[in-house]
Amino acid sequence: MHEMSIAMSIVDAVSDKARQEGCSTVTGIDLVVGRLSGIEVESLKFCFSAAARNTPAENAELLIEEREAAGRCEECGEQFPVASYHVCCPSCGKFRVRVISGEELAVKSITIE
Repeated sequence: MHEMSIAMSIVDAVSDKARQEGCSTVTGIDLVVGRLSGIEVESLKFCFSAAARNTPAENAELLIEEREAAGRCEECGEQFPVASYHVCCPSCGKFRVRVISGEELAVKSITIE
């Protein structure tokens, strides 16, 4: 389950930032997770609660924004929602589609005290 290593990395990053700012507690973490990132959001939430124990982020509220995936056809330029990497363009039918969003995993913001 790679969500545990991701959760641990998030906890480490936000805890380090809190210490750098001279704060001892992280009260909130906002994440952006793309639908094509390969991350199971519910598993990440579960793993986060375990990874945050005995850290400055132990009682932090974890908010996750799931970002839809989108692609752009390199043939005709059409942009459209995608559910996987192997799709054809709904306008021209070509398979020259590049994913332009939906793969992200980012800490959008943290709240510290």
